[in-house]
Amino acid sequence: MPLTLQDRLHILANLGEYLRRDDDELLQAHLQRTAYNNGWLTVDNYRRAIHAIATEWLHKNALSAWVSNYPALEENSDLRKSKKIGLVLAGNIPMVGFHDIISVFLSGHQAQIKLSDKDPYVIPYLIKVMAKLGSDLAKDEAWTTHYFQLTEKLTDFEAVIATGSNNSARYFESYFGRYPHIIRRNRNGVAVLSGEETSEELEALGNDIFTYFGLGCRNVAKLYVPTDYDFEPMLEVFHAWRQLQNHPKYKNNFDYHYALLTVNREHFLSNGAIILRKDKALLSHIAGLYYEHYTDLADVQIELHQRREEIQLIAAKPGLLSLDTKNFGEAQQPGLMDYADGVDTMNWLVGL
Repeated sequence: MPLTLQDRLHILANLGEYLRRDDDELLQAHLQRTAYNNGWLTVDNYRRAIHAIATEWLHKNALSAWVSNYPALEENSDLRKSKKIGLVLAGNIPMVGFHDIISVFLSGHQAQIKLSDKDPYVIPYLIKVMAKLGSDLAKDEAWTTHYFQLTEKLTDFEAVIATGSNNSARYFESYFGRYPHIIRRNRNGVAVLSGEETSEELEALGNDIFTYFGLGCRNVAKLYVPTDYDFEPMLEVFHAWRQLQNHPKYKNNFDYHYALLTVNREHFLSNGAIILRKDKALLSHIAGLYYEHYTDLADVQIELHQRREEIQLIAAKPGLLSLDTKNFGEAQQPGLMDYADGVDTMNWLVGL
């Protein structure tokens, strides 16, 4: 018996309530196991990601407001008409593919999920939790097999959502190009500063830069600053993240690039937490932050528009730019309508 849209919303809202209780010892064991196998996915970062999902997404009101934008979802409850959607998940930050999973679920389609080998434990467990939470609606826990299939290799799929690097995207295009698809590549956040930011705003910007070690597509990796910008106040504020040097992988990256730049006698700035270097590229290395000077904001806006396919978001003070921007500190707080790469995943799923 297929679940109605209201059933599916109910299950996700229940999952949110379950996760907000934060009392599942087995889930905590999976977080420990994940961190043991992948040092970048620390327990603290994973708990942060789960908390954000549970509080920002998996609320009845938030979910209802999201699906209200897609009236056709009410019609997608017949599994005989549903399609099998292949999902190739990334593993750069915790739970990075969960939005795609719940989008496919609410659209009434079936998700065939290829997990990242960097993050293989938590999502399968949460699907089991959903099975228990929805057993009263579907009479048993086997309903999840209709909506979720975990696999090592996608087969018999009818459409694909694949997330990876620019290199993997070329493979995805070749392999999945003849199917309806969404293929995501490298993107990252940028920030445009006026030079008049307060310490509080710089601290919020630090969250956009340092959260998840800067590995997410929503992390700010490049700054645009005025020609006469003074970096000292920023570096002073960024001392708050110096504990990242206690993480071996982060410290190794920091030390490597610090030594390389020193040997090559390249100009850079550093405070022990991050290395700032002038560069036109948008994607900086781990433990690094690129910057570029500007004399006219109009020129910055033109460049950002021209490079929009490389940019996930722009952080700036409200009103500084005429482009769509996020406030400092909001980069890692996406809402349900903040779709990756600006592609409305739900609208695409509904239209299949």
